[in-house]
Amino acid sequence: MLKKSLPLLIIAALTALFILSGAHEYLSFEQLREHRLTLNTWVGEQPLLSALVYILIYVVVVALSLPGGTIMTLTGGFLFGALWGGLYTVVGATLGATIIFLIAKTSLGDALLAKAGKSIQSMKAGFNENALSYMFVLRLVPLFPFFIVNLAPAFLGVPLRTYVIATFFGIMPATFVFSLAGSGLGKVFEQGGEFSIAGILTPEMIGALLGLALLSLIPVFYKKWQNRGAS
Repeated sequence: MLKKSLPLLIIAALTALFILSGAHEYLSFEQLREHRLTLNTWVGEQPLLSALVYILIYVVVVALSLPGGTIMTLTGGFLFGALWGGLYTVVGATLGATIIFLIAKTSLGDALLAKAGKSIQSMKAGFNENALSYMFVLRLVPLFPFFIVNLAPAFLGVPLRTYVIATFFGIMPATFVFSLAGSGLGKVFEQGGEFSIAGILTPEMIGALLGLALLSLIPVFYKKWQNRGAS
């Protein structure tokens, strides 16, 4: 049992080490503002290498469930532009989420599920109804913390293919919104202004994400309607 739980224990230890070392403090607007010229120069000189490094860092942030996903996404837009920054973020986040999914799947899934809180237990019915649609909803709308959505499907028997597809496409809308906002950080820094997350998540944007989530639930509603008709 200890051998099976070792991967998750290693991740927990690395996460704690990262936070205790204070390394997470480098994932901040202040650090980005201070080092923006150096970073922009490096990206201009090494576009491929910088993109690969950014994706790798994002993979680590997601796989270890570290704080800083939002600032990383904004940084991607700032450094690479809204389109490429968003794409690199989606790739990095999907790879990181897949790693933690596979580790959880090969570890103590049943034992962790039995001890899990109501957050994971409440997802069980949704996954049983239509795993792909429910995964899309969870990715589109942050009903639960991101790290829980990364782990719960592994404990609840969601197939890897379903998980990867729903993650890749489900996180796209919000990712590109934040990446677009990040692409405008240069002007904010030049003008000495302050940046606010609340300015991105406007009521209109939240409404759009909720609308996409409802569209994702159409297969679930259709299945229930069919079952009702058959009975």
